[in-house]
Amino acid sequence: MKNFFTSFFATIAALLVFAFGGLLMVFVLIGALAAMGEKTVAVQNGSYLVLDLNANIQDTPSQMEGLEELETVFGGAGAQRLQLRQLTRAIRAAADDPDIAGIFMQGQFTPNGYGTGFAALREVREALAAFRESGKPVKAYLTWATTREYYLASAASEVTLDPYGAILMPGLASQPMFFAGAFEKFGIGVQVTRVGKYKSAVEPFTRRDMSPENREQVQKLLDDVWRDLVAGIEEGRGLEAGVLQKAVDAEGFLRPEPALAAKLVDRAAYWDVVLEELKADTGREGEKKTFKQIAIKDYAKLVSGDGLAATRRDAGKVQLSGNERLGIVYAEGEIVDGDGDGENLVYGAKVARQIRELRQDDKVKAIVLRINSPGGSAAASEMILREVQLAQQAKPVVVSMGTVAASGGYWISMFSERVFAEPTTITGSIGVFGMFLNFQGLANDKLGLTFDVVKTGKFADATTVVRPKSEEELALFQKFVDWIYEEFTTKVATSRKLDLAQVKEIAQGRVWSGAQAKELGLVDELGGLEDAIRYAAEKAQLGDKFRIVELPRAKQFAEVLTEALEGRRREQALSGPLGTMVRDLSAELQSVNRFNDPRGVYARLPFDVRLK
Repeated sequence: MKNFFTSFFATIAALLVFAFGGLLMVFVLIGALAAMGEKTVAVQNGSYLVLDLNANIQDTPSQMEGLEELETVFGGAGAQRLQLRQLTRAIRAAADDPDIAGIFMQGQFTPNGYGTGFAALREVREALAAFRESGKPVKAYLTWATTREYYLASAASEVTLDPYGAILMPGLASQPMFFAGAFEKFGIGVQVTRVGKYKSAVEPFTRRDMSPENREQVQKLLDDVWRDLVAGIEEGRGLEAGVLQKAVDAEGFLRPEPALAAKLVDRAAYWDVVLEELKADTGREGEKKTFKQIAIKDYAKLVSGDGLAATRRDAGKVQLSGNERLGIVYAEGEIVDGDGDGENLVYGAKVARQIRELRQDDKVKAIVLRINSPGGSAAASEMILREVQLAQQAKPVVVSMGTVAASGGYWISMFSERVFAEPTTITGSIGVFGMFLNFQGLANDKLGLTFDVVKTGKFADATTVVRPKSEEELALFQKFVDWIYEEFTTKVATSRKLDLAQVKEIAQGRVWSGAQAKELGLVDELGGLEDAIRYAAEKAQLGDKFRIVELPRAKQFAEVLTEALEGRRREQALSGPLGTMVRDLSAELQSVNRFNDPRGVYARLPFDVRLK
């Protein structure tokens, strides 16, 4: 008995010590985050603004400052999250800042989710071009530059390539993954209902390769995006038309010698040479200190997010200007039914509530809906669209399309005041489908499970996943899909003031680039997020100075702590070439789990068009 009590009290004491230690750690982390938030950022005269490309550029603002630092504490990779609007405003503010001598960029992007797409990079590139026009230099140092890094670097006034580096820019490719063979092996059946010959969202689960129609539309999309990238690069480098295509077709991966010969870079030099030159540029030649610099994320904290003009304020909290406001709602990720906080997900009920909140706020005079979504649940998309319509009746609602705004992502853009898209935006995909998995083969043949049923109506078990749908049941679902497609195309025709027959001709689930969408009348104007904000401000007569309200708002500390821990586990588990394949596989399979429309009907992009 004595030993029992000794062990019992020892265990209680250990648990108390553990709990106290955990609580202490939480307080330490809270204190650390608070200290990060209060850190004073100083800009020395003659500094270079450093753009570290080891980042993911996303539309949605950071949910809590210090998240990257917190992840680093738990052993995370430390890749930055840069918000597109903060990034572009920081660059534009630096152009007029007498303390900023130039911009220096280096590193390699770490795209994640729907971030760092070519439409977003186009906006950053335009900001860099505007910075150059101020007379200040933009310098880029490349080691292993993919199309993304080089596209941005081509806007620089000086591009330096590592002597043992290369430009990896052979062209664009899209390589979807197909599961039909694997499903057959495991006894998983797939049945589909759809409208639109290009609506190929179900192909990864029903075929082993791309259909001719899907291949046609993807080829056209790649050609359009590549043409825009090439034109921008050739203009930025002062090259004749066709020079870039000739170089990449001849070499694929351009080493320093062919890159120099094609005038894609200005020189080849080692990092230490570039570093010494930057030290000389900032008045520290021969010193042991590095060159005068400030990270763009730190500098962005000094730039007000309000109004149209991007200007640097004093360090510390930025004083908001005026009482009238403009709201920005970010819809970034797959559209799903319900309300939640999942990463890269747009919850219909949540986004609808955010738009409603801004509609009912009398101080908010206009709303910008930023869309970066391949679509998803038709029911959730309609829920968001309903709030867009109601808001538009009360105040201007302007849509800004990011890298992708297709299918359900296009659905929620309708009935707004004006729609902006970049030439490289992936949009359209006006079509509808239903997909039904059944695990009868897996359950019966692999696991030995069988099922029986008792029901009170013919269709009582029509939604079961343990057997295939009957022809009559499939006809029932097809009828519903046909109705949704008719609703979709009618809404497009009404909102865009187009003939319904014309809409049905350009719909069919086909994907279009932003440039094509403009020609077809599916969008109003080519431009980025700042163009949309400027237009909304003008329509609401806000002038140049107004407050900005961004939704979603910051997350609670507990959520950020959980994400940091999850981020560490993901980094540890998914690394290297095998990790890349596993990530792609996981992303594709997770998309199946996100098919949660209560009616089983979806308006989604054919597949995740990952341009590599």
